[in-house]
Amino acid sequence: MPKTIDNDVYPIKQTFGADTAARQGAIYFENIVSESSANPRSLILHECMGRDSGYLTAKTAQYYREILANQKFASPLFPSSRASRDIHAIWIPEVKLDLVAEGARLKKLMDEHGCVNVFFGEGTGVEEIVRDMEAHGEEVPRDAFGHVTLAKINPGQYFATHLAEYVGAEKTLVQKSGYFARSAAANQFDRELIGACAKEGVASAIAGVSGCMGQDEDKEGNPIRAIEFERVKGGKPFDVSQAWFQQMLKETGQL
Repeated sequence: MPKTIDNDVYPIKQTFGADTAARQGAIYFENIVSESSANPRSLILHECMGRDSGYLTAKTAQYYREILANQKFASPLFPSSRASRDIHAIWIPEVKLDLVAEGARLKKLMDEHGCVNVFFGEGTGVEEIVRDMEAHGEEVPRDAFGHVTLAKINPGQYFATHLAEYVGAEKTLVQKSGYFARSAAANQFDRELIGACAKEGVASAIAGVSGCMGQDEDKEGNPIRAIEFERVKGGKPFDVSQAWFQQMLKETGQL
């Protein structure tokens, strides 16, 4: 049974827990964003899990903006508004990040709203950070497999330091929703998905068929079936061409 909130398993359309985590991450930020009005020129960096896949960051952003769209705001005389509580940038590993250019763009929003809110995946900008470290003669921490050690690179802290300077932030918060989001009980969507996969799993077991239960996106209609183990692997990137994601980037001003 495929369970990962990153939703990055080939060829499975939707893994257990990913939708729940996105919904919970949106709730988390719904509260955290209030900090943007606690200090002039506040920068909030919301870090979502997803080393190589931007699914969780993107979906969390979508769900948060749905929450925001249904909120009512007081008179424009008050500093908190839909625009100030919106997401001003969504950074994921699949989309190249030019931090200097983004800094210039977000500086204008900081001047206008007095705050900037950024959603980013934990693996975002690692290549750019590594190049910057190497250019300055700094040692890049890696694990036994040669992978960059994110905990030691700390993209959140890197962004906090550099972006804060670019936008002229007076207060910067890096908030991580990962453990809050992934420890939540499954929502209705995930419970139904788990139930459907479990039912098919029982039928497959009775028939003597082995495999990983999930929606096979390589088959027409994405049927839930016992997917052959040799076809199952991790590392599936988020599809950034999806219309809803492209629309979000347009609305944030990134396109």
